[in-house]
Amino acid sequence: MSLVVMGTVAFDAIETPFGKTDKIVGGAGTFAALSASFLYDQVKLVGVIGEDFGDDNLQIITSKGVDVEGIQIIEGGKSFFWAGKYHNDMNSRDTITTELNVLENFDPIIPESYQDCEFLLLGNATPQVQMTTLNRLKNKPKLVVLDTMNFWMDIAMDDLKAVLKHVDVLTINDGEARQLSGEYSLVKAAAVILEMGPKYLIIKKGEHGALLFGEGQIFSAPALPLAEVFDPTGAGDAFAGGFIGYLAKVKTINFTNMKNAVVYGSALASFCVEKFGTERLQTLTHEEIEARLKAFVSLAKFDI
Repeated sequence: MSLVVMGTVAFDAIETPFGKTDKIVGGAGTFAALSASFLYDQVKLVGVIGEDFGDDNLQIITSKGVDVEGIQIIEGGKSFFWAGKYHNDMNSRDTITTELNVLENFDPIIPESYQDCEFLLLGNATPQVQMTTLNRLKNKPKLVVLDTMNFWMDIAMDDLKAVLKHVDVLTINDGEARQLSGEYSLVKAAAVILEMGPKYLIIKKGEHGALLFGEGQIFSAPALPLAEVFDPTGAGDAFAGGFIGYLAKVKTINFTNMKNAVVYGSALASFCVEKFGTERLQTLTHEEIEARLKAFVSLAKFDI
């Protein structure tokens, strides 16, 4: 049984206080699939790229065992490209360039070999594309996780709410939770959002950790304090990939495993920000992940 990730496979150009890059491999689907691959060995990616992406860049994804049969390569096309500049606080950024290119007419194709999907991550994309991906699976997965952003709330709120009726877990940041719910209190916001369909809600708070809501319970996960954050691009996607990768590994869905999955996702995200783009995920080892998990446990463990 497989874990299918639907998301963008793209080029990014990034500038932060620590430096800048030319075009490097990025995209929500890329970060999520690479992150999930450290925890589960049947990760399959659905996306679209242009002919300009090249085999060398595609190998960054396949080198971790990710199946790319679901990635369409548009002959003569150009891949999605985003360029941005982060401010000194690394929490805010300016978009310099967005070129949709082949993503503009993306129609997700689900290969027959992906129809054994048991765990589905609908990465950040238009709600219509997310819904189409879900509808093209012959059987509803055991778990459906959806990531979205404020942009879709601004221009496609009705479509987004329609998709939310069909997902099990929604992952968004605190500002997006407030926008989606109309509530400032995150506890009240969570109650409103859970009424929209998801059984569980994760509210990401960047350097302040993450909150998990579901089954009438709340779990607060810490963020690992890092001396330097080189590039936050893709951290939220790496979090989502680590989260669903852990659940695919253990195969049992309950609040305890959800809590563990949030910590695994946080650990993968903490590695992602240490270098530009996917560079850190390319060299990451399982031993480093285990050590980082122990650091997370010790960070929040105490006795009364």
